[in-house]
Amino acid sequence: MVDYVALGRRIRQQRRSMKFTQEALAKKVNVSMSYIGHIERGQKRCSLETLIGIANALNVSPDTLLQDSLHAGLLLQDAEVSAETIALYKDILRVLREHERGH
Repeated sequence: MVDYVALGRRIRQQRRSMKFTQEALAKKVNVSMSYIGHIERGQKRCSLETLIGIANALNVSPDTLLQDSLHAGLLLQDAEVSAETIALYKDILRVLREHERGH
């Protein structure tokens, strides 16, 4: 399940870090500025094509924007790491998310 509010928050954070306005991002992605605003607030769902366009415009991979919706266990299940290492990764991700929310 996609956490659209978190997705929008990550898009906004990346856009701001690149000093793009919503208008500038919208032009790069060929959508309206209001649509970008709705996506950033988690009020509208964007298509895969639009998500890829946003990721490309922001120079990030889509999984970076979707990381709150991805489960670390699924990402690591094919890796040859111990259960203890997976648990450590999950703890690190949890701490990083908590730290990010505090900013």
